[in-house]
Amino acid sequence: MKSLAAGGRQTEIVGFVILAAVLLVLLPAVTDVFRLNLYGKYLTYAFVAVGLVLCWGSAGILSLGQGIFFGLGGYCMAMFLKLESSTPEATAIQSTPGIPDFMDWNQITELPWFWEPFHSFGFTLLAVVLVPVALAFIIGFAMFTRRVGGVYFAIITQAIAAILTILIIGQQGYTGGVNGITDLRTLLGFDIRSDQAKFVLYFVNAILLLGSIVLAMIVRRSKLGRILVAMRDKEDRVRFSGYNVAGFKIFVFCFAAALAGVGGAMFTLQVGFMSPTFVGIVPSIEMVIYCAVGGRLSLIGAVYGTLLVNWAKTSFSESFPELWLFAMGALFIAVVLAFPNGLAGVYSAHVAPRLRRLFARSAAAPKASDMAGPGAATPSAAAAE
Repeated sequence: MKSLAAGGRQTEIVGFVILAAVLLVLLPAVTDVFRLNLYGKYLTYAFVAVGLVLCWGSAGILSLGQGIFFGLGGYCMAMFLKLESSTPEATAIQSTPGIPDFMDWNQITELPWFWEPFHSFGFTLLAVVLVPVALAFIIGFAMFTRRVGGVYFAIITQAIAAILTILIIGQQGYTGGVNGITDLRTLLGFDIRSDQAKFVLYFVNAILLLGSIVLAMIVRRSKLGRILVAMRDKEDRVRFSGYNVAGFKIFVFCFAAALAGVGGAMFTLQVGFMSPTFVGIVPSIEMVIYCAVGGRLSLIGAVYGTLLVNWAKTSFSESFPELWLFAMGALFIAVVLAFPNGLAGVYSAHVAPRLRRLFARSAAAPKASDMAGPGAATPSAAAAE
């Protein structure tokens, strides 16, 4: 068992190193800035997929509302960026200079109190993580302490995503409404629209994602990770053993929400806006598809699944804009039916065994020649004699 665990840990480390090489070396070397920024946008979704591997894959908690936390993190960052670009000098033509333009259009004459703290970049960084975590704690505490789980929890998170979308759209004067918060230009004085900024933001995004994967690996390899798997398989047995099942579920749900919030903030920086279209039911389901395609038990696979699905989505929408939704649905159904463990399952079941056999043969060949000795005749030489 120890050798199997060591082999799995070694495989995970090798996979992580390969992923880091792909993200930090290969993609920047072979793509232009536009495509690199596009891949950076894809990687912001991977934060959500990594969180879902822990939440859904390890703990068995299927959330169909991760777009909530992705959007909250994105809106927190967008509020800071919008305030930075809404100086009295830049908004002198407005009826009320010094407030965001959409507030002026909706006849709001002063900045709302809950916008004021977002003048601080430090507060914004904390809010990107803490606001999604706070909402996740409220939802998790309300649901898990009452032992709500399974399909009921999935439906409830979907409903909360729909409610939050309606709330954001309805409060147009405070949130930008259906258009969201747009025209974001600078971060601490640096133009985020320039090619150089996009290049730097891609690397910041990739490094944060790799750091998130390392944190998730630590959680999975710890005693906490083993308890999460035990809860997924035999929840009642874990509860009868004296563990606080609700507390563990709340923790992993909040951890996934924190990762989603970071992804949303990086999305805002990469793309330059945030809107309610990234908060609702459809993006939340798409994020689950990313995780399923990559493999809901694999942290590395979740990133590859995110890249693959979004690349396919972009390709289909460019060539067949009316068909890409059907293609997404067909891809999800095919993965669930044919490859329930996603790309990671295909690799572990078909590719990895072949590679191990290949390496075993290559390692055995030199040993056989060494045992024969320098003076021993080869089979072909013996046959010739």
